[in-house]
Amino acid sequence: MNQSTPLARIAPPVPIAATAARLTRKQKAAIIVRFLLNEGADVRLSELPEGMQAALTTQMGSMRYVDRTTLISVLTEFATELEGMGLTFPHGVAGALNALDGRISPHTAARLRKEAGVRQFGDPWEQVARADLDDLIPILLAESTEVAAVMLAKLDVARAADLLSRLPGDRARRITFAIGQTGNVTPAAVDRIGLSLAAQLNELPPAAFEDGPVERIGAILNSSTGALRDNVLNGLDEEDRDFADQVRRAIFTFVHIPDRLAATDVPKVTRDLEQSVLMTALGAALAGELAPVAEFLLDNMSRRMSDAIREEIEELGRIKPKEGEEAMTQVVNAIRRLQAAGEITLILPGDDDEEENT
Repeated sequence: MNQSTPLARIAPPVPIAATAARLTRKQKAAIIVRFLLNEGADVRLSELPEGMQAALTTQMGSMRYVDRTTLISVLTEFATELEGMGLTFPHGVAGALNALDGRISPHTAARLRKEAGVRQFGDPWEQVARADLDDLIPILLAESTEVAAVMLAKLDVARAADLLSRLPGDRARRITFAIGQTGNVTPAAVDRIGLSLAAQLNELPPAAFEDGPVERIGAILNSSTGALRDNVLNGLDEEDRDFADQVRRAIFTFVHIPDRLAATDVPKVTRDLEQSVLMTALGAALAGELAPVAEFLLDNMSRRMSDAIREEIEELGRIKPKEGEEAMTQVVNAIRRLQAAGEITLILPGDDDEEENT
């Protein structure tokens, strides 16, 4: 007669040793990682060296289970080590350079990266993802369509779309088509492409200025008199019309407010200004050729605030030109501060024309 085998006669799997003292560091690491994963923690093992990732995976594959006492013992030992840890340092020269980014000179950082090599620790695609799009465009144009397709596929969607929009139409179409052919590209090939692109980025000379020439000239002309500004722009037109147009787009003065400041953003600007400054600027503007600018600001405030300011401007009387100019400059600076903080977005010259043509 067939009889069922009693459960007690089935040999259980052999557990890991019942005390943490008998375990190797690899076994303890496997236990800790397994525990963290079970608890839903985001353990970024991809940041470990490949050899360590392989050793950890192999160790986890060779283990079956540990008893509760051993688990508690391993976790307690791990927690004790963490509590006793004072400082941790980045791995390799690349990690140290990332930690010191902005604190050592660009020239020193570039020299150290070149001497240490591009690949010290981590993923070269992280450097590509952080790179300025203006630096990526010439590299993208010089590379093959297939390499360009891999680069765009590795970037996040928003940056890839922005980068693609800056390329010539035929080049953008070929790259877009090639992205659909990247399904069979091996991880090793993607890694080699990342290393090549990172190496090219490291060959770029460090910039001496944080802002580009257009932004620097625009900032200078913002603080210049109208006559000087017009004279410089006319000279730029004769030398380089395209560059002059870019500078014009970067210039923002009091007269540009109605065209470049959204009406809905006017209350944000007025809240950021002292009442006396706002009244002085508007009073000076209403008395001269800049009256349309003042009317734009007043029309887009609350009705009560606008009426109160108009009454107080009448009581101020004549405003000295210098005081008016200084107050207008403070209004422009307030708008620039809000733009830099991301609270408002200025309308670029030509945007309305482009919308009408589409």
